Amino acid sequence: MELIELSAKTRETSGKGAARKLRKNNAIPAIVYGEKKDPAMLSINTTDFVKIIRKNGSSGLFFNLKIEGDPGEKKIAVLKDMQMDTFALNYLHLDFHEIDMDTMVTISVPVEAVGESKGVKEGGLLQIVRREIDVVCKPADTPENIQIDITNLDVGDSVHVRDIDLGENVEIPHEVDFTIITIVAPTVEEEEVEEEYEFMEEGETEAAPAEETSEE
Repeated sequence: MELIELSAKTRETSGKGAARKLRKNNAIPAIVYGEKKDPAMLSINTTDFVKIIRKNGSSGLFFNLKIEGDPGEKKIAVLKDMQMDTFALNYLHLDFHEIDMDTMVTISVPVEAVGESKGVKEGGLLQIVRREIDVVCKPADTPENIQIDITNLDVGDSVHVRDIDLGENVEIPHEVDFTIITIVAPTVEEEEVEEEYEFMEEGETEAAPAEETSEE
């Protein structure tokens, strides 16, 4: 697990007007929840947060929040939710949850396909059905990603959740043995066109041209 350093400031006001004012000043309104503490209202510098998301993505991020309005206090927190505008261009609000390093947490971890499938080499298509998987573990045991070797997968083969072993310290909760990755056969449009053409030759005839009439 990597702890990402992120500065935050306390804020005293809430509501739509206060939030708009923060965003106009290049800040994102945020809140951090603690299991045994009252929620703390914060503001996060937009530029700093955007740089982090561009570098690390938005899944499975753990932050070491340094709260400037509360000298010396740091909170280890996980990013739980991001609210964005309709066009996903601006961050409207961030939700953080403070965590205990000795407590089990549920976190989404990205899936990464590794290698080149022999099925893909033969023309098959790789489909990643689940790009993120929820895992349950202590924060320090959280994997950065779940790598799945697809080298030996042929067309029609799949990887299911039961096939993944992340060790005894990390559990993937599931009731259904869902598919994560599969190699599917390509769709050949040319064959479909040929079949349609053959059908027209056997079952359809062109209409005869109408006879011309002459006026006397």
